This record gives sequence, C-alpha cells and structure tokens, in this order.
Amino acid sequence: MSEQTTSGSVESVTVENLYDKVVAAIKTVYDPEIPVDVYELGLIYEINVFPINNVHVLMTLTSPSCPSAESIPVEIEQRIKEIEGINEVKVEITFDPPYSQDMMSEAAKLELGFM
Repeated sequence: MSEQTTSGSVESVTVENLYDKVVAAIKTVYDPEIPVDVYELGLIYEINVFPINNVHVLMTLTSPSCPSAESIPVEIEQRIKEIEGINEVKVEITFDPPYSQDMMSEAAKLELGFM
C-alpha cells in the first residue's frame, strides 16, 4: 500500500492523519459472504490521500464475478466520504494482480481457519 504526502510538515501530518482515518473507515466494510473486513482480506491494493484531501483507492475483489462487485466499492466510497475534511473519493477496481488468499492478513487467515 502506498501513501502520497507533501513536504510541508503541517500538511504532511494532515495527510497522514487522514490516511489513518481512511484505513479505519475501510476496515468497517465487510464482504457480505466473508466475516472479515475488506482491508484484512487484502482487497485494498493502494490508498492515496492527496494534499487537497482527495482520496484514491485501488482495490480488487475476490473474483471478477463477485456478487458484491457493485456494493463493496460504493460502500467504501461512502464510508470515506463520511470523514470530516475529505473532498473527493475515487474507488477504482482492478484485477491485476489477480486476488489470492496469500493477500490476506494473518488475522484474516486465522479468522477464516486458514492457519
């Protein structure tokens, strides 16, 4: 995951603070079929918070035919928009690289019984 910051210390703190809030917001979104949030599932490839408080999220889904393909990105966008100070949010879906269970955090693997 990457983060884009600025060189100014005041702006940098703001961007970093927003980045943490964005991650926390994303962690409230769950795949309806899996009892683990999308962040821990490894579906979030990249989060960029730009100095003008615009957010870009690059994510994937567990499969291209995921039944929640429409709802998960919209829910992520809505949760991020609820953060005070956020301007625009763009959630982009990619399937490159394809999702695999190796992308899950250890907590997610433990929760799902893979460890």
